Amino acid sequence: MAIKRCPASIDVVEAAKIRVRNVFRNGLPVYMSFSGGKDSLCLSQLVMNLIQAGEINPAQLTVQFIDEEAIFPCMDEKVKEWRKKFILVGAKFEWFCLEVKHYNCFNELSNDETFICWDRYKKDVWVRQPPSFAIQNHVLLKSRIDAYQDFLPRICSDGVTITGIRTAESVQRLQNVATMLKTGKNITTKHQVFPLYDWTNNDVWLYLLKEKVDIPEIYLFLWQSGTRKGQLRVSQFFSIDTAKSLVKMNEYYPDLMERIVRREPNAYLAALYWDSEMFGRNTALRKQNEKGKGEKDYKAALLELFSDMDGNFQTKRKRYVAERYRNFFISVSAIADNKDCKSIYEGLISGDPKLRSFRALYQRIYGKYVTKAKKKEGI
Repeated sequence: MAIKRCPASIDVVEAAKIRVRNVFRNGLPVYMSFSGGKDSLCLSQLVMNLIQAGEINPAQLTVQFIDEEAIFPCMDEKVKEWRKKFILVGAKFEWFCLEVKHYNCFNELSNDETFICWDRYKKDVWVRQPPSFAIQNHVLLKSRIDAYQDFLPRICSDGVTITGIRTAESVQRLQNVATMLKTGKNITTKHQVFPLYDWTNNDVWLYLLKEKVDIPEIYLFLWQSGTRKGQLRVSQFFSIDTAKSLVKMNEYYPDLMERIVRREPNAYLAALYWDSEMFGRNTALRKQNEKGKGEKDYKAALLELFSDMDGNFQTKRKRYVAERYRNFFISVSAIADNKDCKSIYEGLISGDPKLRSFRALYQRIYGKYVTKAKKKEGI
């Protein structure tokens, strides 16, 4: 879908304020997802400013933090700091430590695509202990079955949820929000509103600077270790966005890797094989490691994988993902070069349970084909 961007007469901060005010004017309960990350901090500061200016009612607001257990110490501290701020202005703050499913990028080798946060059977190896005030069960939770994306809409159905999702984070988010706005809607079917959806990375960092918002030190550590500005993402340790930083962060948190490996033994793979085909990485170190080797025929490698679907993809979800990749590969095989096949292959073997890499590949490969076709026709 073609997406057209239109300039506005106000800046993104003012636009976000208008969206937040409109949500509160409905008089319904307002739920705000909070993570302690940069986007979440922007939305929180903006909401806090509106509360202190008397423009929105804090009694309507419930801030919700899903504690995923395996988080950096500074994130834990930052969330506790903001919990106090919101409670002091009259808002409610719910800190959930629940047995919800979470994707674990290290479990691909053991054919297990889920990590259970706060697993009751693994209390002795929890990465950290939950705070005393945490909510550890809920009547509407399907324990060990729900992901938090299933649970939260269920308990927030009587109101509207605001979250710091931005379209600059991924092509998929951009398309989804564009489709929603095209149909004249400003809210999702799960009653979600995204006040910061049009903010860029620069907008985020500039707002945090101007408002003097103290950020978790993990962002500074990532920047010092060479992470690019666009890749400064922090989430649960076993997510693909954070997994790549674990080895580097051991320098700043000396006992971190030991605790992580105790909780998830396969995490040591990050240290041994991160810059490899296993995780689909295209770093300078991987190129150096593979120097002198002949170029791999990735089309042949894909055909080999797809020739034994049951043997190579041994869970229901993996077979579903593999079938989507196989159908896509068949449809583009006539136009895909070895580089494209490499991207398809690595997206498949490194694990793509939410099909994020798949959607990005779809957009990139077909987009490249359309661009070439237009040039050929002189359009």
